[in-house]
Amino acid sequence: MTIRHPAERGGERRPFERLAEKASHFTSSRAFFGLCFLLVANFVAMHVVQLSTELELLAAGLMTSVTLLLLALLKNSELRAEHAIQRKLDAIAKALLAHHEGKEGGEAFDELRDAIRMEEEI
Repeated sequence: MTIRHPAERGGERRPFERLAEKASHFTSSRAFFGLCFLLVANFVAMHVVQLSTELELLAAGLMTSVTLLLLALLKNSELRAEHAIQRKLDAIAKALLAHHEGKEGGEAFDELRDAIRMEEEI
């Protein structure tokens, strides 16, 4: 098994990429912030009320699990965005070079047009 950049895994998005995109939209919402706030408030309230250690460990484990999942989703989104930006910069550089050399249109401009529309695919 080879490990490749998330954006280089082919044109069709796999189930994980679709899940990561939906999760990214959800985790940037107010609803998710409210859920996290309630989770942390619940943990603080458990300490104040001095509930059993088992319940506190359960809450801490839940927060740790959410943190690890968010870290994986964040890294996936970061790599995909990084690749998209690099592809656009490469296309711009090629198009500028082609324009400077006096070649109007052509493959470099088609690649630039495709790179500009890349965010629609992600």
